[in-house]
Parts: sequence; structure tokens; C-alpha cells
Amino acid sequence: MRRISIFLAIFVISLSSAFSQSARFVAVESIDVHSSSGFFSQSLGTLRLGSEVVLIRDNGKWSEIRAGNLSGWVTSSSLSPRPTVRAASSVTPGEVALAGKGFGQEVELDYRATGLDYSRVDEMEALVIPMTELRQFIIDGRLSGAAQ
Repeated sequence: MRRISIFLAIFVISLSSAFSQSARFVAVESIDVHSSSGFFSQSLGTLRLGSEVVLIRDNGKWSEIRAGNLSGWVTSSSLSPRPTVRAASSVTPGEVALAGKGFGQEVELDYRATGLDYSRVDEMEALVIPMTELRQFIIDGRLSGAAQ
């Protein structure tokens, strides 16, 4: 009888963990899937906007997910409980991000009218620093939380 009770308890626990996993959707243009819950951990692959994932567990800022044969960690803020699709418009993702911060075309035109040159800002936004160089910069500079 005791063996049956233990077996039944294990069965119920495994069922509850299986049902606790739920579907989520990638809500950003693209997101790297990491080997652990750290920004500098190895990238295992990339998921695109609207991709469906199974949420295994949520660890605050990071969520462990599975998408097909790809398993790993993504930032929790990049996931949505509802499907996300790209809107059919000529607006770029950068323009959407700026608009979300209150910086739209009218504001930009006002700033340009004052003689400010935003071409340097555009150049800085286009910079791409390889993750290995960024990690080494943090280590060399002995910055907090180095290369986790």
C-alpha cells in the first residue's frame, strides 16, 4: 500500500509540473537563447518575433524555455502570453522604440530645427560590439558582475 501511495504521489507531482508549463510567444524582433540565465552566457540560437515557446520556469528577469529542439534561457520581458505578429506598416522597429520613449518625427524635427546634428546618434546606434569584446572589456575593467 505504501508503494502505491509513493508511486501515486510521484505521478501527481510529475503531472502538475507538466501542466505548469505554458505557451509563450516571442514579443521582440529577435532574441538570443542563452545556455544559462546571464546576459554573457553562451548563445545557443535565436528566436524571431511570434515564435511559440514552452515556458519551463520563470526566474524573475530570465525565463527557461523550450522551442522545438532548442532549450535555454531568454529575458522574461521578451515573452508574451499572447501571440505577437508584425504590423503591416512602413514603420521600422527603431521608430517604434523611439515612439515608445516619446521621441517621434515631430520631436526630432523640432530638435533638428535648433541646429542639433543627429547623424552622430545614428552612427552610435548602428555600432555592433561583439559579445566576446564586451565580455573582455568588463573583465579588464573589473566591472561588477563581470562576464556572468
